[in-house]
Amino acid sequence: MLENYLPVLIFMIVGLAVGAIMIVLGFALSTSKPDSEKLSPYECGFEAFEDARMKFDVRYYLVAILFILFDLEIAFLFPWAVVLEKIGMFGYIAMAIFLGILVIGFIYEWKKGALEWE
Repeated sequence: MLENYLPVLIFMIVGLAVGAIMIVLGFALSTSKPDSEKLSPYECGFEAFEDARMKFDVRYYLVAILFILFDLEIAFLFPWAVVLEKIGMFGYIAMAIFLGILVIGFIYEWKKGALEWE
C-alpha cells in the first residue's frame, strides 16, 4: 500500500530540491549593492515620513474598494462562461442584466470622478 505513495514522495523531494537550489543560486550569484532608497521602508506607495496612524485621503480607500468591487464582479464571468450552454437563454439574459448594472455603476463612478487620481 505504501508503494502507491512513492511517486508522490519522489515528486515532493524533487520539488523541494529544485526550490532550494534556485534560492541558493539566487543568493550565490546576486550582487548586494544596498543604498538608501533600497533600504528605506515603504508601504502602499507612501513613504514612511510620519506617525503610522496618520490620516489618508478617502480617495485612496475609494479606489481600493472600487477595484475590489469590479474585480470580484468580473470573477463571476468565468463560472458563467463554463456553464453557459447548460443554463441557456435564461442565464444569458440574467448575466446581461448583471453586466448592464455593472456598466451603469462604472459609468456613474467615471462621471463622478471617483477614478481620477490627483
